[in-house]
Amino acid sequence: MIKRAILKQAMGSAILGLFFMVTCSGVFLSPAMAGAIKLNYANFPPAPTFPCVQMERWKVEVEKRTGDQVQINTFPGGTLLGAKGMMDGVMAGQADIGNICMAYQPGRFVVTNATSLPLGIKNAKTGSMALLKLYERYKPKAFKDVVVLAMFTNAPGNVMSKVPVNCLADMKGLDLRASGGAAQILKAWGANPVGMPMPATVEALQKGTVKGLFSSLEVMKDFKFAENCKYVTMTETVIYPFAVIMNKGKWDSLPEDVQKVMMDLKKEQSLWTGTYMDDLIKRAIAWSKESNNVEFISLSDDEKAQWDGKLDFITQNWIKGATNKGLPAEEIIKDIKTYIQ
Repeated sequence: MIKRAILKQAMGSAILGLFFMVTCSGVFLSPAMAGAIKLNYANFPPAPTFPCVQMERWKVEVEKRTGDQVQINTFPGGTLLGAKGMMDGVMAGQADIGNICMAYQPGRFVVTNATSLPLGIKNAKTGSMALLKLYERYKPKAFKDVVVLAMFTNAPGNVMSKVPVNCLADMKGLDLRASGGAAQILKAWGANPVGMPMPATVEALQKGTVKGLFSSLEVMKDFKFAENCKYVTMTETVIYPFAVIMNKGKWDSLPEDVQKVMMDLKKEQSLWTGTYMDDLIKRAIAWSKESNNVEFISLSDDEKAQWDGKLDFITQNWIKGATNKGLPAEEIIKDIKTYIQ
């Protein structure tokens, strides 16, 4: 009995001592260990693509600048939310943060989607800054239930093909993969747009289902399209706008110092992504030329004017539709043209 009492007393002392150590040591825990703010960030493209590269860069910067007060879990490739459900999913709290491509919902993001009109945006850096300025000027109602953390665009679209395209006549009846508003552009040029996911285009090119595609040029390297598309016609036509958005309730729950870190990053992140995208295009072009002998075709000024002239109706239709919705359409177009100068 005496031994049992002594043993019980010793165990009690050990537990009490352990509790004391844990309690006291809590004073010295890092913010990450002492209950960091955890956020989920959803994205829809595959991890190696530029929207996900910018996501990982933003994650690192936020965690670093908040001293690990914030921890961000990233979900690329639609593993948490898909492309078309991203906005509503973030608003509903299925993800705290999400990356949307506004071109996928043209009727919803009318103002910001104006940057995807054929207005002569030459690169992603210019497009990204014009998009952010446009958003900050008009504060579209489409974003009233979320907080915008960054905005950026991809690079302009070009024609990648298995056969040379030197003029509009070469486009007639050509089967080319396209998505969203790009299909309308290809139709105007006389081509036959074929809708399909980008990954499926690899096999479609190999089988001859399509003769090429219309997209920004990073895919020549990312998807190895340079192995099948030996010609690129530099149309430099239209970009797609993206936004990084956050659930409003989650935003309101953040400490002011964390909110400041994220707001201070907004312009920087937008500029960084546009610059990264343009550098990616340069590397893809160099790789395509050196590794696959791809020929890049530049249109003459007169020829380019003909291609661009075929697309004037797209902007005019947008102006008409936006005006009918009560938006200052002409002013929006004028502002975008000013921003891209």
